[in-house]
Amino acid sequence: MKLKKSWVLALVLSVMAAVLVACGGGGDTSKDSVNKSSKKEVSLMESAEIPSMDSKKGTDGVSFTAQNTVFEGLYYLDKDDKVQPGVAKADPEVNADQTVYTIKLRDDAKWSNGTPVTANDFVYSWRKIVDPKTAAEYAVIFSGVVKNATQITAGEMKPEELGVKAIDDTTLEVTLEQPVPYFHSLLTFPTFYPQNEEYVEKQGTDYAKDSEHMIYNGAFTMKGWTNTSKSWSYEKNDKYWNKGDIKLDKINLEVIKDPGSAVNLYTTGKLDRATLSGDYAKQKQNDKDFTSNLDAFVYFLKFNQKLDGKQTIFANENVRKAIATVINKETMVDTVLANGSQPIDGLVPAKFTFNPKTQEDFRKESGDLITYDKAKAQEYWKKAKQELGQDNITIEFLSDDQEFSKKMSEYIQNELETSLDGLKVNIKTVPYKSRLKLDETQQYELQLSRWGPDYQDPSTFLGVFETTSSYNRSSYSNPEYDKLLKEAATTLATQPEARWNNLLKAEKILISDDTAIAPLYQNGVAALQNPKMSGFVSHLFGAPYSYQWITIK
Repeated sequence: MKLKKSWVLALVLSVMAAVLVACGGGGDTSKDSVNKSSKKEVSLMESAEIPSMDSKKGTDGVSFTAQNTVFEGLYYLDKDDKVQPGVAKADPEVNADQTVYTIKLRDDAKWSNGTPVTANDFVYSWRKIVDPKTAAEYAVIFSGVVKNATQITAGEMKPEELGVKAIDDTTLEVTLEQPVPYFHSLLTFPTFYPQNEEYVEKQGTDYAKDSEHMIYNGAFTMKGWTNTSKSWSYEKNDKYWNKGDIKLDKINLEVIKDPGSAVNLYTTGKLDRATLSGDYAKQKQNDKDFTSNLDAFVYFLKFNQKLDGKQTIFANENVRKAIATVINKETMVDTVLANGSQPIDGLVPAKFTFNPKTQEDFRKESGDLITYDKAKAQEYWKKAKQELGQDNITIEFLSDDQEFSKKMSEYIQNELETSLDGLKVNIKTVPYKSRLKLDETQQYELQLSRWGPDYQDPSTFLGVFETTSSYNRSSYSNPEYDKLLKEAATTLATQPEARWNNLLKAEKILISDDTAIAPLYQNGVAALQNPKMSGFVSHLFGAPYSYQWITIK
């Protein structure tokens, strides 16, 4: 216990020292004195480099935010997360059995090179995503949804057999495998964006490698970006159908991984919004520029049960339960993050989805499925060591180079090593993009990971851990879990209450019974924001942020 207290004290003191250095002893954070040009322009930060601008290949929040800024799908999420027509000019027409969607496109939707956005741009893009040759990670989002997608990704049918076709240039028809309650909202997701066949094929392997090898149909175009860029910009797209509602001329983006640097840049007027964590968030809570909100990203520890074809110690249930119950999540969010994040004892976040009959929050109805209990954790650990026949165990803990990830990993390492006798935790810190690659190839033992919802339904979280999911990169498998989710997606698709109950049961199996992951917290976002700037929108699902409503006085 003394070691824990001293570790936390050291962390607090080191971060406070960094704050004083970064802020020059505490400067004026007011933006009123900052000189701005007459051009409508803001400067924002991103937490990591963009892994991909190709909508066929994006898999993470950083990529999705960037793609959402410069591309637009059939529909988009407004400021209140309501689905609105984008390239489509109205809501879909749906047949009686809810399996065929007919969508009319607006006549004035254009690419930045002046060519119209057509129904074929969606057909081409979607077929490429499900084509096994593309190896698109997010092809899984089509599986069991759009007709024949599962068979196509398995190589059993041709991409041309996907249930999507262009009736004419402005009419798209989509056929589903069965009714999908959330399909309308799913069409806002970046993986469903269009791509111009003529342009993409002409670029070949150069497509989306940098901002000069892309055309755009969203509110902004991209400038000065390559796949290693730490800064780039977005400029108003004069070809965008709704350009009259876009108030900004330019958005400058810079990758800032150190919160102290972000505070310093904000204080000196070089940023209009700076994300905060830890003591930076604590110090600025009473600042007039301080803002915070809870989003729907959930952070957890991911246990890889099989590495290079061999079982790891995480195939042992007592190992997983010991680690999941030994971490004091309340102290973690208060001490390390302090940004409004909340401890979570399940996978599906709060304030995200609600019982279709009673409107009860899923998180509240499902309850606390695995809670902090140090004594119980030590019992699990003692059993695990007996079962494994090991007194001393060393594990490698994969994390990335974002500053909050480093602090989180150090806190978790300390919790595990000081509470579980004989455990040694070696942190492996890699760049953000490298962590994603190691996750993709399942080259890790224990990992600090997160998941953000693609659409507004519990299945967007729970489906990740189905046995056949391409995102199940931990070799977790439970037939009963799979059965519950399959029923929710098929036979119960038009029975909302029964479907809801299946999803509740599935989460209990995943977390309480099997402890396939160790839930940590639902993410909070604290920031300093220029009071002259408004319209910065956070979404609960899909792309994390939208910039098209930003205005600056």
